[in-house]
Amino acid sequence: MPKVIEAKNLSFSYRVEPIFTKINFSVYNGDFVAVIGSNGAGKSTLIQLILGELTPSEGYIHLFGQDVSRFKNWPKIGYVPQAGLQSYVSFPATAEEIVTANLFSQIGLMHLPKKKHINKALKALESVGMGEYSKRLIGDLSGGQRQRVMLARVLVSDPKLMILDEPTTGIDFKNVESFYNLLSTLNHKMGITIIMVTHDMERTSNHASRILCLEDGSLMELTGEQITEELLHKHKHPAQNFYKREDL
Repeated sequence: MPKVIEAKNLSFSYRVEPIFTKINFSVYNGDFVAVIGSNGAGKSTLIQLILGELTPSEGYIHLFGQDVSRFKNWPKIGYVPQAGLQSYVSFPATAEEIVTANLFSQIGLMHLPKKKHINKALKALESVGMGEYSKRLIGDLSGGQRQRVMLARVLVSDPKLMILDEPTTGIDFKNVESFYNLLSTLNHKMGITIIMVTHDMERTSNHASRILCLEDGSLMELTGEQITEELLHKHKHPAQNFYKREDL
């Protein structure tokens, strides 16, 4: 199966403080990968390395077979940051406008969107169950609805890989499961590869195809027998302290 992400001997340090050392992993086409670990383990740092926002101290990351430092086809990758659309709350824009804005490369600088662009945005909103809210101001939506708009904003560019950093932050408990079900639909029916940083292992284990644990500078993949009740309890959101694992 083709590799969407490949990390080899990946190390990163902040100044002289090592975050992780010589970790190795791959994400394959069609995977739904959850990355877990305690606060400060380096999960968000790993996402920044994948996105080329940070440079490894050692090792490399390949995206679709190309070194991340030379990768140019970023529309193939959709990123949902931890803050989601919180920064847009006070911005006087509708859900439709927020999603359409992500077609800027197709619309052109200083040009107005055409009907085909607006229709594409509406289709993306409908795919995440937000079609009827297209004219609603972002500030008038709930946290869960905003996060669905953020997914639509990513989907409008037809990504092959979706990267999410704590996507359920700000979503009330009763709507978290429906959000995970939506991600599973995007993964299974639309074929989008997903890598998601999360603290919520209990729910994630029911949806993700693979779980990677980043802890104490090492990374390993957890198998079924390693996902115990004790481990699930430790990784209910918000995160608890984790246990130490050795690198593969």
